[in-house]
Amino acid sequence: MKQLHVAVLMGGPSAEREISLQSGATAVRALRSAGARVTEVDVRGADFELPDDTDVAFIALHGTFGEDGQVQRILDQRGVAYTGSEAEASELAFDKCLAKAALASADILTPRETTQPPLVVKPARQGSSVGVTIVRDRSELEHAFAEARRFGEHVICEQFINGRELTVGVLGERALPVIEIHTSRAFFDYTAKYTPGEAKEIVPAALDRMTTARVQALAQRAHRCLGCRDVSRVDIILSRSGEMFVLEINTVPGMTANSLLPKAARAAGLDMQRVCVRLVELALARRRFAMATA
Repeated sequence: MKQLHVAVLMGGPSAEREISLQSGATAVRALRSAGARVTEVDVRGADFELPDDTDVAFIALHGTFGEDGQVQRILDQRGVAYTGSEAEASELAFDKCLAKAALASADILTPRETTQPPLVVKPARQGSSVGVTIVRDRSELEHAFAEARRFGEHVICEQFINGRELTVGVLGERALPVIEIHTSRAFFDYTAKYTPGEAKEIVPAALDRMTTARVQALAQRAHRCLGCRDVSRVDIILSRSGEMFVLEINTVPGMTANSLLPKAARAAGLDMQRVCVRLVELALARRRFAMATA
């Protein structure tokens, strides 16, 4: 790592900019502690600049532009190695309609689409539960649609699954310990995700060994189904009847002090330095392979 120059891409133009800045700052500290030379790049649009001698771009951009394939395509065009999923997989995972279709083709359950309450209304192309509303009465639908459309033209309506809220990080090809989420809020929304004390995360989740293995295997299947690489976080509902539904796959999971993937990594004995170094190593290995086979 001491010979490497890593550019950490953070900020971005999305509704998740402030969280991205926090994730980026965490990655910067971790990579510097590992001995890398690190440049912080506050991305505000497609015209961002990288140092000429950048070895790897570490993507810490959440939401639109960072997770939807846009920044990945720019980096591909510039010939810069980068962490995380490539453009096509990022775009697929970020678009909830496209992702649902891909998961269905692999016989992976997702909540069915419906307009019958109780249901969840959300933008088709956002992360961090931005613009999401749980509708328990049809009189609430209009407001829910208006809220979702503040963050994008396309809206998706899915059945509300009453069950245990779980999330699984995938690092490389390894499934990290399962986390179970409890919150006093209506659901695990943006406030619950990023405000200390608004949610309780149990890691590892209080599941029996067989159920834990099933949940982790489902997360790995979903990760592979969408073509993800390096890292993702898969959100899953375990229904009261024992069915497992994939809610979404996050290709640039949060790296803040309150984020879920770092907590799962710590439970697996991995601190943030080791997580960030691993992501850089995976990106560099791809570049070396591409150069050797060119």
